[in-house]
Amino acid sequence: MSHSTAATEPAQPPPGDDHAFFGQPRGLMTLSGLEVWERFSFLGMQAILVLFFADTVANGGMAMDPGTAASVAAAYGTLVYLVSVAGGWLADRILGSYRAVLYGGILIACGHYSMAVPTDAMTWVGLGLISAGTGLLKPNVASMVGKLYRTADERRDAGFALYYMGINIGAFAGPLITGWLGEHWSWHWGFSAAAIGMTFGLIQYVAGRRHLAGRKHAAEFALAPDAMRRAVLLIVGGAVAVALAATALALAGWLTMDRFVDVLTVISVIAPVVYFVVMFRSPRVTAEERGRLRPYVVLFLGSVVFNFILFQAYSTMILLASTNARTEILGFTFPASWYASALGAFEVALAPVVAAVWVKMGPRQPHASNKIAFGVILGGLSFLLMVLPTSGHADDVYRMAAWWIVGSYLLLGLGDILLETSGMSATTKLAPKAFASQTMALWFLSLALANGIQAQIVKLYGEVSNPAYFGVNGAIAVAAGVAMILAAPWLKRTMHPVH
Repeated sequence: MSHSTAATEPAQPPPGDDHAFFGQPRGLMTLSGLEVWERFSFLGMQAILVLFFADTVANGGMAMDPGTAASVAAAYGTLVYLVSVAGGWLADRILGSYRAVLYGGILIACGHYSMAVPTDAMTWVGLGLISAGTGLLKPNVASMVGKLYRTADERRDAGFALYYMGINIGAFAGPLITGWLGEHWSWHWGFSAAAIGMTFGLIQYVAGRRHLAGRKHAAEFALAPDAMRRAVLLIVGGAVAVALAATALALAGWLTMDRFVDVLTVISVIAPVVYFVVMFRSPRVTAEERGRLRPYVVLFLGSVVFNFILFQAYSTMILLASTNARTEILGFTFPASWYASALGAFEVALAPVVAAVWVKMGPRQPHASNKIAFGVILGGLSFLLMVLPTSGHADDVYRMAAWWIVGSYLLLGLGDILLETSGMSATTKLAPKAFASQTMALWFLSLALANGIQAQIVKLYGEVSNPAYFGVNGAIAVAAGVAMILAAPWLKRTMHPVH
């Protein structure tokens, strides 16, 4: 097997590319461009998904109650990130990063085109395809960003910040387009826009492939030919068996939507535990690498807490905005789903500022664990802020000013930049060589667990008061962030070479 390209000391990008994109490798432009369109499609669709679920059948929706709509949307998110583990393994052992990302993008595009068909069956087919495609694409494209840099390159965190800015250009633009089409035409017109966006992303990814490090077709830790054939047969056979079993259980009346959500939650808890155990015990992982995995568990849990809050920007917060917030600013009326664009807008605006600050501070910048802790605290504060405008109302007829939700998204956006850029960068540096893409997949498993927990907790939305819902969840997140800061001395000692 080939070990020529590892996460800690990647193959160098093509000559002349190293400083071609704002002082960063040219390949960062190609990968960021892909993420612009992938996030345009994914978050554009997600911004209207919960509203589509909760809308009446007469308006083209699925007539779910708000708590169920939020829970099903969270379960979909759980499935997306659970599949990322398989995506990381396929890239490392069979496909290679470039092909994994390409095939993932094709599946995502097909999924969005399926959702453009106005039938319930095609909606579920589309969500399944998007889940599979995103699981292939997300961990591997982030891992490919890490391969553009040597371990000691101080541009790495700034590069991830620019990459994340690209992500959030898509996150900003997606809900604007899909939200307007969904409200003025139909939800399925919004899903069509997401499909077209992903198609654009694939075109520019293929066009810019020559600038990517590690773009060869062979997997970096490829299985032997016989083992690869067995693995492919097992994967295909397993997928068919699971699909047939799920269909049979659904037809028999046992696999209801609530049970499906519960099953995904259980899997989201078990999967990261099993994966950490496998990595800690693997003979491919050295004692030094094992030592760096211990603090990574803390970073993982910080990500879970923060993303539990973040993903509700596209579920409970959108539902709150659609029922209890004004959709008007300075006389301009807009769709409730446009609130989701505020999150992307703040991240687009703040990401280069954060990147510039880290570059200016150089070795004096906060340790990665503290950046993540600050992000978790800001996420909690974004929910605590919502306690103020939702308190003191005897009924649910009130309409808060738009600035409350915009302010909440400002805190959440800054927290997301601090946590995700530092978390992804730390992941590429702490990853054992033999689990390069799979460790990035493990980072995305934290998102699966966050969604799995959310799928259960959001069922309380509408059942308890809004101040209690947002206040308790926000306070827990702030407490978790403070705990991480208190653990900083130990984290700094054990996270070498992460600074």
